Amino acid sequence: MTRVTDYIKNLDALVAAIIGYYVIYLFTKYNGVGISPDSIMYISTARNVHDHGAFTSFTNKSLVDFPVFYPAFLAFTYFISGIDPLKAGPVIDGLLFASVIFISGWLMQRFAPKSIIYKWLILAVIILNPALLQVYTYMWSETLFIIMVLLFFIAFSHYLNTHTYKALIVSAIIAGIACITRYAGITVIGAGGLLLLIDQTYPFKKRWGRIFTFGFVAIAFLVINLVRNHLVTGTTTGPREASVTSFGQNLAYVGSVIMGWISIINTTYMLPMLVGVLVIVALIIALLFHTFRRNLNNYLIIAIAFSLVYILFMVLSATFSRYEQINNRLLAPVYVPLVWALTWWIIHLPARWPVYSKWIIYGVLIITAIFIEYRLYKIDYQRYDDQYDYGNPGYTDDDWKESGTVDWIRRHPQLFKSGVPIYSDAHEAVYWFSGQSNTKLLPHKYFKKDTDKFYAQKHYYIIWFNELYNAELVHIKDIQQHNNLKKLEQFDDGAIYEYNESENAAK
Repeated sequence: MTRVTDYIKNLDALVAAIIGYYVIYLFTKYNGVGISPDSIMYISTARNVHDHGAFTSFTNKSLVDFPVFYPAFLAFTYFISGIDPLKAGPVIDGLLFASVIFISGWLMQRFAPKSIIYKWLILAVIILNPALLQVYTYMWSETLFIIMVLLFFIAFSHYLNTHTYKALIVSAIIAGIACITRYAGITVIGAGGLLLLIDQTYPFKKRWGRIFTFGFVAIAFLVINLVRNHLVTGTTTGPREASVTSFGQNLAYVGSVIMGWISIINTTYMLPMLVGVLVIVALIIALLFHTFRRNLNNYLIIAIAFSLVYILFMVLSATFSRYEQINNRLLAPVYVPLVWALTWWIIHLPARWPVYSKWIIYGVLIITAIFIEYRLYKIDYQRYDDQYDYGNPGYTDDDWKESGTVDWIRRHPQLFKSGVPIYSDAHEAVYWFSGQSNTKLLPHKYFKKDTDKFYAQKHYYIIWFNELYNAELVHIKDIQQHNNLKKLEQFDDGAIYEYNESENAAK
């Protein structure tokens, strides 16, 4: 009877999950999922795993810039369904998003069983969050990583309730899989280690044995992936560049994203930085509060610990290593835990407070939440309206279908059979639209040996796309200053160039 009651209590989460699936269907109805350069790496690797059993991308090189589990997951769906990941993408993303919503509702039913309005408002804000909607309308590894984070919450909460080694090992395995889904999964291990350290069930000295066991099992997955990377390419995660953003800038980027999640748009520098600092301070205070109380819900303290570790990791890693600016996509995995971590006090107001005081607070918070959700709905609807006629931005939208450069590439396959090196500022686009896999990416300007080697070549072609400016790559204008390029074709969105040292010498 209890199990039947549990199912009934989670019907609202099931309904919300179905709504979430339908929303993803609407965003992907026109032209399927959005495809970015990362998506092409994942899909091409999944196809090679399916066809050849090899974790190689469209470049015919081993995948090292990204961990292996998400492409393996896509390959698995390919084996089971017989449908290419690109075509299956809307269903895969829809089911994963629905799973996030349902699991979130299931967890809230356990740490806030009497707070039904709180549960409904949080489910609504999950469905409406622009960051999650962006992630789940693209073929990105975050779609699977967020699921792994929530599964870790369930497993580690079970450990905190039982303190058995079996539960600890299961938690470690899930954390390890999260690490080979995204390298940022190291934060899941960090959160687990932090929780084991502050868990006061055992004396301080005895906690280290469990920390070691958890860490050893969890990190083994990542170590195996990195060792494999080093053996096949000589690098652990591919070439990495030093950061060009400071700690303060990255903190401001975090604050700016969080402000966007509550529909506040700000272009200044200090306010987002202040928000970033306040969020970190609030998480530290909440973690200390839960630690000293020792009797509050496990899911909440796990959410707080993960949110703190993940945000600090993103700020610090972006300060020392160069990758895309901290944005909605990069912070999406922390969204649901952060919402819980920053709102837990709402469902734990002191019992001694007068009832009328609580209802005043609840009323103000409910009105605020509904206002924020309405603003988020307007943002989502505007995105849907903008994309209704051309699809998700990326390699599946109409601009690419009508590209003159792409059309020329498709009609001239002989170029790729010439034996002459071919470079592009978007080699993944050349593969995606022509099926040709021998195009190389133009060198990064910060790697002098690579640029010198490129300029030393005597004959090569360049396929240049105007709209895909990447400040890290050697620009076509820089190349023209070094070598006398011959323009073979000119299009509205790009051009085809050739450099031949022998022809220039003859002239």
